Amino acid sequence: MTATKLLMVILGFIVVILDVVATHNTFTAPFPGLNDFMSRWEGARSYWIDGLNPYGEQASLNIQQRIYGRPVREGEDPGYFAYPFYTVFLVWPLVYIPYAWASAIWMVTLEICLIGALLLLLDVFQWRPQPWLLALLVIWTLIAYFPSRGLILGQPGLLVYFLEVVALWALVKERTTLAGIALAVSTIKPQMGFLFIPFLLLWGVYKRRWPFIGSFLLTFGILVGASFALQPSWLADWLNQVAVYTSYTALGSPVWIITQYYLGLGAAGEWAVNLIFYLLVVWSWYKLFIRRMDERFLWTAALTLTVTHLVATRTATPHYVVFMFPLVFYLGEIARRDRRSGSRLVAVILAALLVIPWLHALLTVQAKFEHPTVYLPAPFITLLLLWVTRHLWWTSERIEQHSPLMR
Repeated sequence: MTATKLLMVILGFIVVILDVVATHNTFTAPFPGLNDFMSRWEGARSYWIDGLNPYGEQASLNIQQRIYGRPVREGEDPGYFAYPFYTVFLVWPLVYIPYAWASAIWMVTLEICLIGALLLLLDVFQWRPQPWLLALLVIWTLIAYFPSRGLILGQPGLLVYFLEVVALWALVKERTTLAGIALAVSTIKPQMGFLFIPFLLLWGVYKRRWPFIGSFLLTFGILVGASFALQPSWLADWLNQVAVYTSYTALGSPVWIITQYYLGLGAAGEWAVNLIFYLLVVWSWYKLFIRRMDERFLWTAALTLTVTHLVATRTATPHYVVFMFPLVFYLGEIARRDRRSGSRLVAVILAALLVIPWLHALLTVQAKFEHPTVYLPAPFITLLLLWVTRHLWWTSERIEQHSPLMR
């Protein structure tokens, strides 16, 4: 490591430490919160320190006492642990310190994940924005509505997004072992990858990237095996909590919001629309894997992620950070057309994408809850853009010709 790189690492470490201290002193200590993280942290703390089943009644009561200061009442979110057991391994280092410090470290970790994902996406699409525009992109990715809300809630979905981007980037850069490990760990929130994970694994089989497949299976096997060894009942316990999840969540998928909440078409109507989207994904996979149209890889990945968040049984707006993937592509294409005016146009677009969602959310909020319409624009507009600009993706991918994607 050169002296310059070492200095950068030291400075980066100092910045992170200062960020954690500032976050603790100004946010997490005076205003305890990050409830999405709280449920995982207290569930993990109850397991590692109290020896409790994180899905059990006592652990659930511990979570509720942390969030509400009392047991949950009817109609309130019970705050169940509700994640695969191996989530306790990720949270484990933080359960031995006060929650104010743990949540500050977690929030800063998620900030790093957001910035890291942005930098990796820029590398995937070979876009080198001007320094001022790069700084603007970094700031935007922290304060835009979807990532910002995820930071405030301590939403683990931001970590899952980062891991999915790592997996994609690692495949592009032929670091297949890293891709498999990242993809396996991303299963802590299965609804964010229930289509994306099979897609990448199928691509690995299609391209005979056995180290990728092997590292995924080995990592996933270790996580699941260790979970059974430490908590044999975890799978049934977890599935029981997942089964009641929709009973205390007000909204389902974007498709559910339109077909059932607004149109009253019932489950049959919802699944009819879902089927159309599933067929679209199957068609895109057919073109890539059977017709061997390798130039469609990134477009198909973006389409698969988009449909995932349209049809998942339950989603949350912080999960919409995944739409940074196609957004970076579009912004990069705009910026490259004219270095000066293109970059300025990107800045204008970022300003609009910052203001409009925040205004939409704030002007429509109902009893501290997001209005259902907040869930709709991002996934549906992204889907429309992906379809209308599909030929641009197929012909303008910034991937080296020797990339494993093209072999």
